[in-house]
Amino acid sequence: MKTNNQPVFHLGKTVTAPQLNYFQQHGIIQFKNFLDKESLSLILSEVAQVQDFLLRNQVQKVNGIPLKFGSDINGAPLVQRIAFASHYSNALRELLKDERLLALTNLLSPYDGRIGENEKDGLVINHYVNTDNSQFRQLGWHTDSPRDLFLGSRILPMLNVGIHLDDCPLENGGLRVLAGTHHQSLFRLLFRKKYFIDHTPDDRETGFDIEAGDLTVHDGRLWHRVQQSPFTGEKSRRRVMYIPVVTGAYQPKHAQSPTPFYHKLAQLKQHLYGGKPQWAAVKAAEGKLAKVNSTAI
Repeated sequence: MKTNNQPVFHLGKTVTAPQLNYFQQHGIIQFKNFLDKESLSLILSEVAQVQDFLLRNQVQKVNGIPLKFGSDINGAPLVQRIAFASHYSNALRELLKDERLLALTNLLSPYDGRIGENEKDGLVINHYVNTDNSQFRQLGWHTDSPRDLFLGSRILPMLNVGIHLDDCPLENGGLRVLAGTHHQSLFRLLFRKKYFIDHTPDDRETGFDIEAGDLTVHDGRLWHRVQQSPFTGEKSRRRVMYIPVVTGAYQPKHAQSPTPFYHKLAQLKQHLYGGKPQWAAVKAAEGKLAKVNSTAI
């Protein structure tokens, strides 16, 4: 595995020519210190409040997209994947209006790009942590493009923008990509690897040393995965927000939107391989935490 050795880039209100050239060649780019410490603290607080709201109200789907549940290191219930998170937070909604994020649409030129706050899965918050009841520790090889096919449209250029809320050095797992594969044929895009099932490291993959507040952008056609942390407990915690930047016709989701087929497949996989049902995991975590609290008292 290679380590990302790109020049140190910082994202301003415009994308520079060197940044554009690097992205077009590799299909991935990392920007340092997108969020300062004060902004990062605010966002983490908002993420916690969104999670608390979803748990209190026993929300299991948002706009047809299932949430993923597990338990935290203290046994407390945890939402490990939240879709359309900005719908529950004014601060997260305002973040999506940041001029620097809007500048990233230039990476899709000559297509007209937009922040997909109400499209795809909206602003997604992934929360990876290794505990006994964790339902979300890694993510197998995939590209983001076949979702278009499942939704009945042709594959269009898109970006997946990741805002990283925790330090994630290379040795703690995290994002892995096959740089340059956004230039591959349609056959290779669909069949190069087994979607989500294959977690095998690739000799050609690139990993990243990421600090809290960094931002990454990858082309939706790029093969990528998330490596499981070798650690357990707090040291394994990795929180990342992903923002879709999309092209083509406006396709917003709403409360009556059906669950996409690929999400149904993920739920079936969990059922077949013995994982606890999503809400059952929350109830189990609540019961475990209650026992811990009563013992402490």
